[in-house]
Amino acid sequence: MERRALGRTGYQVSAVGIGTWGLGGELWRDGDPGEARRALAAAIERGCDLVDTAAIYSRGASERLIGEVLRELGARDRVVVASKVPPLDGRWPPDPRAPLDAVFPPDHVVRTVEESLTRLRLDALPIEQLHVWLDDWLDAPAWPALRDTMERLTREGKVLHWGISVNDHAPGTALRALAEPIIETVQVIYNIFDRSAEAELLPRAAAHRVGVIARVPFDEGALVGAVRPDSTFDPADFRSRYFRGERRAEVAARVDRLRALLGAEAATLPELALRFCLSRPEVSSVIPGMRRLAHVERNLAAADGRRLSPELLARLAEHAWDKNWYEWP
Repeated sequence: MERRALGRTGYQVSAVGIGTWGLGGELWRDGDPGEARRALAAAIERGCDLVDTAAIYSRGASERLIGEVLRELGARDRVVVASKVPPLDGRWPPDPRAPLDAVFPPDHVVRTVEESLTRLRLDALPIEQLHVWLDDWLDAPAWPALRDTMERLTREGKVLHWGISVNDHAPGTALRALAEPIIETVQVIYNIFDRSAEAELLPRAAAHRVGVIARVPFDEGALVGAVRPDSTFDPADFRSRYFRGERRAEVAARVDRLRALLGAEAATLPELALRFCLSRPEVSSVIPGMRRLAHVERNLAAADGRRLSPELLARLAEHAWDKNWYEWP
């Protein structure tokens, strides 16, 4: 298992971590909760030691499950858990007109940290992230008070390191924050289709020694070939909105063209997607969701340190897709 520095936090983490958005079964409706629990345990046992979650994932169920599994495995001290503070109003993406003190008031941040610690059964959060960010907030009168609260939680030993999770498909909203000393990690969507982080965010993160956590490497299942023109999802499943209209057919056509690039460097679409992310030296870890045991075997195999060749990366550049028209309802 390849290990990489998570910026200046001092952590060395597995190149492939695990994202747990779908673990609780609220927004992804086709999983087996029992197998998801076994998959999480198997990933940790095999050396996957960056586990990303959030207070709002399945209304806290994700954090509770992680806490139970860490206790059962006796793994609390060898896993870096990264959780997140959601906006107070739950809006995603944030209203660009919303003042910072209405999105992350200090008492809300403190309360969320303490609730996450309880659910995760941890004494301290290795990483706590603000779950959306707009750089204009750095100029807000409320920023010093929020920063003071974050620093106090660190002095109290409740949060060891702070980061931000960038708004969907909008890395340009979180560039100035990378120069803030208290921000040590940034989480951003990065995959074969969405390469928007490459222009500015990844270079700035490297310049400021901010650890980069790459999320959505499979574009919500599209880049593993799981979305076809006739795919259907439970109406309550997030993917029923994300892949609405003609998007399923276009996704399938684009992924089919990617299959022509499979071969010695990457035998499968999931391997190609993960190796693409890990071929960027700025990426500390990539966090695919792993709700099935087969996902664990498949995904962790890509964490062997082998990069894609410059030739294949150049061909993949032709498949970038500016599809960021999606808006949350």
